[in-house]
Amino acid sequence: MADDQKGAAIVIGAGIAGLATAALLGAEGWEVTILEARDEVGGRAGSWEHEGFRFDTGPSWYLMPEVFDHFFRLLGTSAARELDLVRLDPAYRVYSEPSAERTLPPTDVRSGRDAATALFEEIEPGAGAKLDVYLDSAADAYELSVSRFLYDTYETTAGLRDPVLLRRAGQLAPLLTRSLASHVERRFTDPRLRQILGYPAVFLGGSPYGVPSLYHLMSHLDLDDGVLYPRGGFTEVIAAVKRLALANGATIQTGCEVVEITTTDAAATGVRLSDGRHIAAPLVVSTADLHHTETALLPPDLQTYPEKWWAKRTPSPGALLLLLGVDGELPQLAHHTLLFAEDWRSNFEDIFQEPSRIPAPASLYVCRPSATDPNVAPPGHENLFVLVPIPADPTIGRGGFDGDGDAAVETAADRVIQQISEWCGIPDLADRIVVRRTIAPGDFAADLHAWRGNALGLAHTLGQSAMFRPRNASRKVRGLSYAGGSALPGIGLPMCLISAELVLKRLRGDRTPGPLPEPARV
Repeated sequence: MADDQKGAAIVIGAGIAGLATAALLGAEGWEVTILEARDEVGGRAGSWEHEGFRFDTGPSWYLMPEVFDHFFRLLGTSAARELDLVRLDPAYRVYSEPSAERTLPPTDVRSGRDAATALFEEIEPGAGAKLDVYLDSAADAYELSVSRFLYDTYETTAGLRDPVLLRRAGQLAPLLTRSLASHVERRFTDPRLRQILGYPAVFLGGSPYGVPSLYHLMSHLDLDDGVLYPRGGFTEVIAAVKRLALANGATIQTGCEVVEITTTDAAATGVRLSDGRHIAAPLVVSTADLHHTETALLPPDLQTYPEKWWAKRTPSPGALLLLLGVDGELPQLAHHTLLFAEDWRSNFEDIFQEPSRIPAPASLYVCRPSATDPNVAPPGHENLFVLVPIPADPTIGRGGFDGDGDAAVETAADRVIQQISEWCGIPDLADRIVVRRTIAPGDFAADLHAWRGNALGLAHTLGQSAMFRPRNASRKVRGLSYAGGSALPGIGLPMCLISAELVLKRLRGDRTPGPLPEPARV
């Protein structure tokens, strides 16, 4: 689009995708207004403060640092300048389900090739050398994804027909047709090792039995690259991107719920708010949940992805979140701790197959940011964020404060607290909780318009990845674009930053498969 055609642009939603899109469009010369239905920015990457505790209510793993670096450099700054990043050691700790026969000690997973291969060799003789080969493949797949897949708008198939990529078709085919679990199980026997390599599927909104093995690339991120933490929490990441949006001229209006994307002759003309106001703009970028955008904000004849399309799609899991303020220290937990149930496959079947149910015992994740950051809890206390993958089903109910959420939610939360207590050797955990809040699929559906109350977006199954994922522009409405976890390229904060860049690439007419060139550094 030529410079003289730039004008007003509206971004729906002030999560990281919305803020990032506004920053990039503002730097390009657009006059951007961000409209956020809630009273605070952040979306899924939200924050909650209570009685001296500050909780991140969403993402808590800082992975793919080069994607953050690239985004910041596009706007003339850097991650080092905007964030105080700390490398975690261990990267995470793993507890396996105890049994009557034996209770395994926790496993500390440290990043770096030498440390990772040594751990695998210690647990399973011969596995160290196998992991070395596995991580070489993961690094190669990651580089290929960043350079060829993640930054492609797929407006054409030129990127997919690149001779470099075609020569590797024989190598890629089995990675796309075989599940991650199958890929891992062919190489490793010990359940702990299989789970360490399989759990990243949850970051992708899926199951290791459902996502393609190309995503073994995720192990390059935590085992080779390392896991970072932005001091102050992920609210600092949101604050940094918000600063850039404002610095590039965007304005943010909170408490403004969009109820309609208005059009004339199948071209976007702006949005209508719940208070009846109409805000005009020839460019609208929705970073709201894509199902909500398509089925609630557009009439049926202008929906690229109507309800019948969604009926054949797979959401990410829902989530039961527990925000716990705890009196006293919890050295049994690392900054990141994973609890893996012995019956791993059944856990995922409970979540993704019908009839679905909340797994018990569950494989779950605990974040203890107070292990690294003293500012997230009062002195002498700990901050715990617990995420339990559960079915994407808002009928499970809504959470609440101090146990006053819906009965099924609070019963499951009690069970999870007891599980952490028993597996991690914290017998008095329940008695030491001084702040408790639960969040459940009903909350995701009501507060974020999340399709089926899912926690992350569309799962990264083969049929919902890369060129098969919803594009970043409407096929029915000119001037309507999309960004966020349900559109290209996918789930997670780095992917949302890339999705914002894809909006800009489309507007520029850039159909190359890689990231935009960064400005020359001064």
